Amino acid sequence: MAPALGSRIAHRQDGTVTDHDAETPGDPTRDDAVLDLALRVGEMLLSNGAGAADVVATMSSITHHEGLRQAQMDVTFTALSISHQYRPDEPSRTATRHVTHRETDFDDLTRVDLLVADLLAGQIDLDQARGRLAQIASTGHRSPRWAITVSWAVTGAAIAVLLGGRPAGAAVAAVSAAIIEILQRRLVRLRLPAFYGQAVGGFVASLIAVGCEAVDVPVDGSFVVISGIVMLLAGLGLIGAFQDALTGFYVTANARILEVLIATVGIIAGVGGGLTIGHQFGVDSLTSVTNASLADPPIAAAAGAVTAAAFAFSAYAPGRSLLPVALVAGVATFVYVIIAREEVTPAWPAAVSAVLIGLVGYGVAQRIGVPPLVIVVAAIVPLLPGLSIYRGLTLLADDNLLGLIAMITALASAIALSSGVILGEYVAQPLRREARRLEQRLAGPRLVGPLRARTGRSRRKDSPE
Repeated sequence: MAPALGSRIAHRQDGTVTDHDAETPGDPTRDDAVLDLALRVGEMLLSNGAGAADVVATMSSITHHEGLRQAQMDVTFTALSISHQYRPDEPSRTATRHVTHRETDFDDLTRVDLLVADLLAGQIDLDQARGRLAQIASTGHRSPRWAITVSWAVTGAAIAVLLGGRPAGAAVAAVSAAIIEILQRRLVRLRLPAFYGQAVGGFVASLIAVGCEAVDVPVDGSFVVISGIVMLLAGLGLIGAFQDALTGFYVTANARILEVLIATVGIIAGVGGGLTIGHQFGVDSLTSVTNASLADPPIAAAAGAVTAAAFAFSAYAPGRSLLPVALVAGVATFVYVIIAREEVTPAWPAAVSAVLIGLVGYGVAQRIGVPPLVIVVAAIVPLLPGLSIYRGLTLLADDNLLGLIAMITALASAIALSSGVILGEYVAQPLRREARRLEQRLAGPRLVGPLRARTGRSRRKDSPE
């Protein structure tokens, strides 16, 4: 199906198009369909954590491929819009779509990414692309609910092992994680804001730990609490937030960072409430000291691999990505533990491991046919600063101002993780292109969507390809 291509009237000798370059208006119905497809694709990407730069690049590529050159995109945290004007003396066509549903679904993300690739390669036409997208949006999850609950239980148990917990502590952490997942699912059905779900999750984790300490169960309750914190932090959109900040989409970045902060405050409030109840009943062991520390490197690497793979499964990642996710996360966790044992600032091992994840994850994702976002989001889960947050809470519960330093350390680690992953992507993408041909400049990170956005702008003959 041939797109409504523009008619170029005159060209200069240096290869640029003159001001007389104009597009021939196409079928209005078809143009509306192009705008609708681009908006729906953008909505699917944005709601699944893709950065605003990736969303704009993908939408621009779709409209350019279908003949709507120089379309203007506007992406915020809650809305997307496209405007296109054929000639200055004609009114522009504008379409808007609001993002109302947010759920991390790596399967939908991957299928949409493949759909865009097939469309740009000419393997499907506009109508086929719209049909496939409608099918993706209307198809339910492939994994049953009980399997997702089990995967969260495995995630909680693996985090406890990563922190040096024993089998009994891992078992309790698994039960706690499963209960939190079930409760959060029910709260989502009640349409309560995410803050309350995070607070309930943190409260349940700390209350289970207090209960174990109260009845003298041979379990260190700190492992249960930290596992719950990491579980609740997973998938909060840290990477997308900092990608938007680094690529100039400050409005969207601010909204995403605020969302992450509110969710984190909910976790802190819930955990703090549970610890306060424990204190009222004379259970002070959780707030007086924590024995949580990272396991030996080989055990930590195995636990990190299981944690990442289990989280990826719970986020409906394609089955072919689970083993690569586990391998990348295992190596990154091993590096993290080795560096952390040198008694350096916690942000440094987080940063080095995150750069490694971004650098390796990009190439791995290309090989297995999934967006790099699937690899990197899952691989950083074992490195999330749950331990620092817990230490900060326990110190603050004892009126120790050092707890503020621990909280700042947790924030620094989170920033190091997200910015480190983006830096790894900055380095990985030009390196991959250098393997095919020489590049003269560094390209921005693409965590999902086409690697080279088509905007319709003219290019000089002597510009680098």
